[in-house]
Amino acid sequence: MAKITSGVGTSHVPAIGAAVDKGLTEQDYWKPLFNGYEKAREWIAKEKPDVCIVVYNDHASAFSLELIPTFAIGVAPEFMPADEGYGPRQVPPVKGHPKLAWHLCESLILNEFDITIANKMPVDHGLTVPLSIMYNQPEEWPCKVIPLAVNVIQYPQPLGTRCFALGQAIREAVASFDEDLKVCILGTGGMSHQLQGERAGLVNEEFDIAFLNDLTADPERLINMRHAEYLRESGSEGAELVMWLIMLGALEDPKEIHRTYHVPASNTGAGLIVLESK
Repeated sequence: MAKITSGVGTSHVPAIGAAVDKGLTEQDYWKPLFNGYEKAREWIAKEKPDVCIVVYNDHASAFSLELIPTFAIGVAPEFMPADEGYGPRQVPPVKGHPKLAWHLCESLILNEFDITIANKMPVDHGLTVPLSIMYNQPEEWPCKVIPLAVNVIQYPQPLGTRCFALGQAIREAVASFDEDLKVCILGTGGMSHQLQGERAGLVNEEFDIAFLNDLTADPERLINMRHAEYLRESGSEGAELVMWLIMLGALEDPKEIHRTYHVPASNTGAGLIVLESK
C-alpha cells in the first residue's frame, strides 16, 4: 500500500525562487537562508519520495475572485509553471500522478470533503518554490507531484480544525491506494508577514518559533487557533500557516528531523521543518 512517511512545512516566498533562478544563493543576503536548507535537501535525497503532495495557495494564477475553491486537487498528468507577470519560472514542468490524485478526490469527496477537481491548471511560486527549496535546480523534478490548492486569500478561509481533519483524511486515502508508494506531504506558506497596510513588513519571530515548536509539542494549540489570532500575531498573510496543519494531520505521531528559521527572506520570516511519521 501507499504510505505518507514524512512531511515538510516551508515558506514559499517568491524571492527565494528568484534567488535560485538568478544564481544568487551564495550572496551574503541569501547564503544564511540557503545554508539552512542543506540538511533538508540531504534528507529528501535519502528519503526519495515517489510522490509529493504539495499543499499551497494559488496567487491569482489558476484562480481569481471569479472562482474561489476552498480545496482543489490537480489530477492532470502535467502542470506548467505559471506566468505571474514576469514570465514563467524556468523550472521543469511538474509531473502529476493522476491515478493517485483521482483516488484522493474520490476518497475525500465520499468522506464529505468538498474537493474541486482540477483537470488543468498552471502552478505558481506557491508550489514551485517549495520544490526548489527541497530539490534545488534539477533537469526534472525527481518525484511526481499532486497539487492541493487551498483558499487562504479570500475570507472565509478554512479553519485550522478543518485543515487538520483534511490531512487525516488524506492519510487514510493514501493508505487505501493499492500501489506501493512512499509519499511526502508539504504544507507551504507563511510564516509571519503582511504585504500591505499600516503593518506592511511585519515579522513576528516569537510567534513563528512558537508555531514551529508546537507542531510537535502542542499541536492542539495550533489546530484550534482562530483566524483573528493569525491576523493579529502573524499579519494578514500569516494565515497561510493553516496549510501546514493539513501536512500535520497527514502524519502519524510525527517526529522532528530538522528545522531552520531565518529573518528576513524578502519581507517575511522564512521557516522550514522536516517531520517523519513514527
